[in-house]
Amino acid sequence: MTEFDAATAAVQAALDAGARYADARVMHRRYESMTARNGDIEELTQDESIGLGVRALVGASWGFHAVPDLSDAAARDAGRRAARTAMASARLPGPPVDLAPVEAVTASWASGCRIDPLGVPLSTKGDLLVGATRTMAEHGADLAEGLYQIWDTAKWFVSSEGHRIDQRIRECGGGISATSIGDGETQRRSWPSYRGQYGTTGWELVESLDLAAHAAQIAEESRALLTAPPCPAGETDLILGGEQLALQIHESVGHAIELDRILGWEAAFAGTSWLDLAQLGSLRYGSELMNITIDPTIPGALGSFGFDDEGSPAVKRDAVRDGRWVGVLAGRDSAAMAGLDYGGSVRADGWARLPMVRMTNVGLEPGPHTLDEIIAATDDGVLMDLNRSWSIDDKRLNFQFGCEVGWEIKKGRRGRMLRNPTYTGIGPLFWRSMDMLSGETVPWGTPNCGKGQPGQTGHTGHPAAPARFRNVRVGVSA
Repeated sequence: MTEFDAATAAVQAALDAGARYADARVMHRRYESMTARNGDIEELTQDESIGLGVRALVGASWGFHAVPDLSDAAARDAGRRAARTAMASARLPGPPVDLAPVEAVTASWASGCRIDPLGVPLSTKGDLLVGATRTMAEHGADLAEGLYQIWDTAKWFVSSEGHRIDQRIRECGGGISATSIGDGETQRRSWPSYRGQYGTTGWELVESLDLAAHAAQIAEESRALLTAPPCPAGETDLILGGEQLALQIHESVGHAIELDRILGWEAAFAGTSWLDLAQLGSLRYGSELMNITIDPTIPGALGSFGFDDEGSPAVKRDAVRDGRWVGVLAGRDSAAMAGLDYGGSVRADGWARLPMVRMTNVGLEPGPHTLDEIIAATDDGVLMDLNRSWSIDDKRLNFQFGCEVGWEIKKGRRGRMLRNPTYTGIGPLFWRSMDMLSGETVPWGTPNCGKGQPGQTGHTGHPAAPARFRNVRVGVSA
């Protein structure tokens, strides 16, 4: 049987067993990662899996079943089991679940890839990490680490409405970090970001990061941080680098606008949401510079695809426009429940997991300034970048972040390096204080977003650039 044959058999079996809607995904994923430490390869992981997952809808309830077997018998049994699970759940009271409309299509899509990352020799990839970590160790790092990760995923999707879609998504990325240990103090510097940079592209992305060229500098900065003055405590102007702002978007916007959290369907991993659907279209989320889009069409960004795992096409939408909250991340069922006419943000991290609402590329549109202009316009403040720690409450409202490095800003100039910089705030008040935003946008990739029970790991993208926020509480008071 072909992959489409298996998915079609599963869907038909679910319908025959009483489902009013069903869909099935076959996924074939190859994964490879390598880590190096202090000039030696530490671990190589290579994994491959293929299987089928089928959803069935009965009344207000979903059923799901997955099997690592594409035979006709296994596929049909999976469809029947999914329908039976849905029927058992449908005995609970509740109105039937509608699905937001989507056109059923036959289509193919593939992410861009110039250099097949799995085709690059292991020796070449190993030499890159060994060389970079050796350089960091030679320049003072007590712990020098490097890694890359590669995912090559093929999907085949069939629905009872007539979808027939195949996609191939290749993702990769990597990074390095240097840790220095002093007297009661440990400091880390990373390049190009904490856990690296990732995208839906080929090995050309890793080459563009130029890990070896940055190894010495980040090692030296990690040692310098051991004796740098601590970040002062108090309220001041805060400039966030693009990488840290990407995480700020992820935690205080991306998760907050997930419709399943807003509806109360999802509460795992620090989650519901402070947002109220009654305020959609009117709530002031941030300043007029705050324009957040949901855009899975960005070439090369980690949250990009052709179709989500419900067969909805990738479409760019506004989440926040001129500071007002106007859109959500939704699936077909949650959208219909909320009276919306769009989904498009449902994915699963493998064939054995139920698809759920996930971030795609949720990021800021470019602003009118440059980082140099923002610094020059700041009389007294702190510049922080690269995440070190994060904490946010279960409404995605109150937060505290720690960064790897800070710099004192005095009279429009960058001054001393600062260690252990932290800042805290309340989401909408923080975003309303943004008064300068750079146009130097990078689509930062986050390959480790956790959500759901059983837990799933999502790949998300966050276009971001440096920005300034006024009167933010930074540092830790004695």
